[in-house]
Amino acid sequence: MSGERILLVTGASSEVGGALIRSVCSRYDRVWAHYNRSLAEIESLQREAGGKIAPVQADFSDMGSTQAMVESISKTGAFPGDIVHLSAAKPYGLQFHKQKWESYQEEIDTSLRSIVMLLQAFLPGMAKRRHGKIVFMLSAYLLGVPPKFQSPYITVKYALLGLMRNLSAEYAPKGITVNAVSPDMMETKFLSNLPDLVVEQSAKNNPLGRNIRVEEVVPAIEYLLSDAANAVTGQNIGITGGVR
Repeated sequence: MSGERILLVTGASSEVGGALIRSVCSRYDRVWAHYNRSLAEIESLQREAGGKIAPVQADFSDMGSTQAMVESISKTGAFPGDIVHLSAAKPYGLQFHKQKWESYQEEIDTSLRSIVMLLQAFLPGMAKRRHGKIVFMLSAYLLGVPPKFQSPYITVKYALLGLMRNLSAEYAPKGITVNAVSPDMMETKFLSNLPDLVVEQSAKNNPLGRNIRVEEVVPAIEYLLSDAANAVTGQNIGITGGVR
């Protein structure tokens, strides 16, 4: 499907994923919308954008499921030229000495292994076409002293930051940009495992007097996907309201 503009969004059923796709889908001929269990949000996007939205399911905590998704996309010949990686395991607060290795492994599989597998499959095609945009969702916790009790989540976000910067250096000569956005806390369903007090305290501590909104994050991702950002690579854009 040479010449088509194709976007892949992991975690497309999230509030950020849905808002991003609604905002940018007019720029693309097809949008691969990844989900794990929340098909209803993807079906809502389909009703709005018609045949452009192509649902693709995978449980990223399962390597076989992730590989099946890669193969499903590859068989169509509709290879993504741009990729936005939003998927992550939900964070929850627990002291380090009480964390089980399984919590780290879930974060690694869901956030890190998944994007490594996707990029190893699709980056060669982008390099051949000498064009591509990759955007990672990271966290403002990487921009200063992080909160306590979040070691699996923060550890893997740092790993993704390292991957992003390494890929940006390797693929810049091939016309591919690799960047990240790092928002402070957003009040979305992603926070469902955190106590309300933690969310309220975050809002209180932000100079804005509230937590960050989805609609304040999506424009930064849009920019990084646009031709205006052709010379921007290896950057981690903080969206914090001034808190970090």
